[in-house]
Amino acid sequence: MKAFVIVLASLATLLAVGGASKVRYDNFKVFKIRTKSVEQQKWIEKLASDSKNFNLWHSGNKEVHIMVNPQKLINLQNYTRSYSLPMEVMVSNVQSLIDGEQSTRSTDDTSSFGWTRYYPLSAIEAFLDDILAKYPSVTSAIDIGTSYEGRKIRGIKISYKEGNPGIFIESNIHAREWITSATATWLINELLTSTDEKVRNLAENHDWYIVPVLNVDGFAYTHTTDRMWRKTRQPVDGSDCIGADPNRNYDSHWMENGGASSNPCDETYAGSQPFSEPEVKALADYVASIKDRLNIMLAFHSYSQVLLTPYGWTKDPPENNDDLIAVAKAYSDAVFELPYQTKYTYGATADVMYFASGACNDWAYSEQNISLSYTIEFRDTGRYGFILPPIQILPHCEDTLTGLLALVGKADELGYLALKY
Repeated sequence: MKAFVIVLASLATLLAVGGASKVRYDNFKVFKIRTKSVEQQKWIEKLASDSKNFNLWHSGNKEVHIMVNPQKLINLQNYTRSYSLPMEVMVSNVQSLIDGEQSTRSTDDTSSFGWTRYYPLSAIEAFLDDILAKYPSVTSAIDIGTSYEGRKIRGIKISYKEGNPGIFIESNIHAREWITSATATWLINELLTSTDEKVRNLAENHDWYIVPVLNVDGFAYTHTTDRMWRKTRQPVDGSDCIGADPNRNYDSHWMENGGASSNPCDETYAGSQPFSEPEVKALADYVASIKDRLNIMLAFHSYSQVLLTPYGWTKDPPENNDDLIAVAKAYSDAVFELPYQTKYTYGATADVMYFASGACNDWAYSEQNISLSYTIEFRDTGRYGFILPPIQILPHCEDTLTGLLALVGKADELGYLALKY
């Protein structure tokens, strides 16, 4: 399989290159701001509505990470100084991180798909085709549906035998979170090729449904035009802003308790109505069609190193909260024991992060009766944020597999892998 050259995107000054406009982030900085109240946090979040000058990277637990156009830095500084809010630089030049993603290449990864660099959608699709051809007896293609721009949303099922409990992985719903699809493809390969006894047990005694890239339009756009794009690419009636946050678009307590935005220019815009985004509707329809075969739902995201349990729309705990926390703790403890000592925290979205309504894990838990449903926010905690260097892909994948082994083991111990069909 031929490797594909990644054409990375850039925001600030539009450059016409070969007829295509690419956005650059030269001298854009990312700041960590510690807030003292929800009102202060919300004010900083609102800056991100001006998408040409600000971009929200993270908000939660009295801390906001925001990317700033150097020309607008004084605006942010004036506000933070007036309220004595501590502000520190996390990324001094976003474009340098993007350039590093592109230049970090491996000589042994130029002729086949691998995990020492990031790949565009076409390469991921070629990888899936190759896997389906090599392992026809245990893999099958999943046709999730079609995106707004007409791209196929593809997945793969791995099943070694009938009568297995099912685990579903939704990945790259947010376009810029490249580490998620890199991890999903690595897991597919590992489940099929590993000779480790524990991994073989994980692979062969569970049915795996994996969608490496759900937000296919947005993901393609991050490779061709804007590396920092998050949302879908469907136009919004009455607005010049494009797309919605697909992880606020599920039909589960949609737009409740301030868990999403009604402003089409915001990064957390929930869409015009639940399931307005065809990608989300397609995935929901597919999951609903097989929900009786699913015991665990996992949504891969970055960044923050946290396992998020239901709920995001309320701070009231779910019925099996103790079990949800116990399973998350097993993941966290196992990962921390590795040499990398990656520390994951865990808890309900509304408690440890922020209010988020219409999210996948809440929808799967509340509407589809999948009692173990998590959002897993991958590496890191802000040093690189969404632009995790390729050199960290494989160590991160090792973390994830170790965590999944523990998560599934604890789920089994607590009785959550009993067949539902």
